[in-house]
Amino acid sequence: MKYRTLGSSGLNVSSLGFGCGAVGGLLVRGEFSEMVRTVAYAVDSGITYFDTAALYGNGASERNLGKVLHELKPKVVVGTKVRLGGDDLEDIHAAVVSSVEASLSRLQMERVDLIQLHNPIGPDRDQARGWITVDDVAIAAEALKDVVQQGKAGAWGINGLGETKAVHEALRVSLPQTIQVCYNLLNPSAATLVASDFPFQDYERLFISANEFNTGIIAIRILAGGALSGVPERHPLGSSEVEPIATSSSYSADAQRAQSFQVLVDAGHAQSVIEAAIRFAVYTNGPATSLVGISSYEQLQQAITYVERGPMDGEALSMIRQLSNSNNMK
Repeated sequence: MKYRTLGSSGLNVSSLGFGCGAVGGLLVRGEFSEMVRTVAYAVDSGITYFDTAALYGNGASERNLGKVLHELKPKVVVGTKVRLGGDDLEDIHAAVVSSVEASLSRLQMERVDLIQLHNPIGPDRDQARGWITVDDVAIAAEALKDVVQQGKAGAWGINGLGETKAVHEALRVSLPQTIQVCYNLLNPSAATLVASDFPFQDYERLFISANEFNTGIIAIRILAGGALSGVPERHPLGSSEVEPIATSSSYSADAQRAQSFQVLVDAGHAQSVIEAAIRFAVYTNGPATSLVGISSYEQLQQAITYVERGPMDGEALSMIRQLSNSNNMK
């Protein structure tokens, strides 16, 4: 396992991070004994970053992660998130502080290593999608800084989802210590130039902007919510429905598109598209850590094995660039 510094946060994190969300589902809907076994294996294998949020399972992920860590007592880095909605926008500062305190209670911690804003960012507020504005982010950022100064968190960050221009502006205005960015085989636009007719949202090389501000990058959705398996079926513990982020209009469409990357397997560059996706994300220049949503012990074993195989070679990366920009993926 490789370790990298997460931007100006100073946190040292493993290149592969453990996603505790509802998409994977283990820390939300799994058996406690299996949670303990899987997290213990992750720690023994060198994973140091665990990512959760108040939103995941309506607090279940935080509660379960807190119980597991209380039992194992490992030295790890924990990040959680604040999502604003409804009346929260009437007093953003108070809502942020209240959310952090509730998260700490569920996690059984006096201090969390990283606290992040969970809302996507857009030109206007959109309650239905949870979108907030750049001005809202600026207010929330001051509250998050106060939480850090109070010793309740070690560092703070924002969500890099939403409308591309607004996300870039929020990054420039608030100068967060970390940012979560969607990045995968289907949509690599946060790291690289894509064609003008690219079929999905163009994040306009958000990685480069983040690096300019020394903002640590956490890559999310590296498996497109599981769609890069190429099959529509979901793990029993995973979310039954997954809304795509910055790719197709449906999970099934993403799964179908993922099959085009089978050529990487046929050419001997990986044993599965999932392997190619994990290695592609983990070894891209930019992210300090790349999150995989975990459903089972076996999934974690596989992910770690893939990371140990190292980066994709130049021929594979060239094939990926061509596939990502291919018009036949529209």
